[in-house]
Amino acid sequence: MRIHREGYRILIFLLLVLAAANILVYTFAPYGPLLFLLFSITIYLLAVWFFRAPSRATPQGENLVISPADGKVVIIEETDENEYFNDRRLQVSIFMSPLNVHVNLFPITGAVTYYKYHPGDYLVAWHPKASAKNERSSVVIQGNANNAILVRQIAGVLARRIVCYANAGDHVQQGQELGFIKFGSRVDLFLPVGIKLKVKVGQKVSGNTTVIASFE
Repeated sequence: MRIHREGYRILIFLLLVLAAANILVYTFAPYGPLLFLLFSITIYLLAVWFFRAPSRATPQGENLVISPADGKVVIIEETDENEYFNDRRLQVSIFMSPLNVHVNLFPITGAVTYYKYHPGDYLVAWHPKASAKNERSSVVIQGNANNAILVRQIAGVLARRIVCYANAGDHVQQGQELGFIKFGSRVDLFLPVGIKLKVKVGQKVSGNTTVIASFE
């Protein structure tokens, strides 16, 4: 287990704020410093927990699509994908609660052929229109076996900061970090229709561990 680099500055800033607040409480409210100290420790540990980045073994295979995020599968449906493919795709949406690991990962190995950031709204992450209306980043990976998929990071009500490390032209490995979304959010996969699905709605998935689908 390690702390993700996106959390370093926030955790240092929070530590300084909480330390200053505890000094003030100790100085001006001598009857409540212990309780406030326990409260501060709890808040800080929750922040550290949010920015955790566990190490996990990836089920490698160019025919496999692994989960790009921790969370719960909330949508599986055929839909028109009109940003890049302009055809019918199988959409798999994973909702990430504030308690989930928020590191996002590349689900397949291949070349990044498309990246675009879209400003937008902040509807609740499980809203059906969140994929098209919310702030989001879209990344297309062309797989080694000539299979292309689109991964979309979507901001939610609490998520106001999407970080994406992908650039068009990059060659990426399955399980490599794609980005990070701060607080509750959602990740969508747009897969070829007819792909062999390995998950169902309501299922909890783990990034870098759960196999979402197979091209064979």
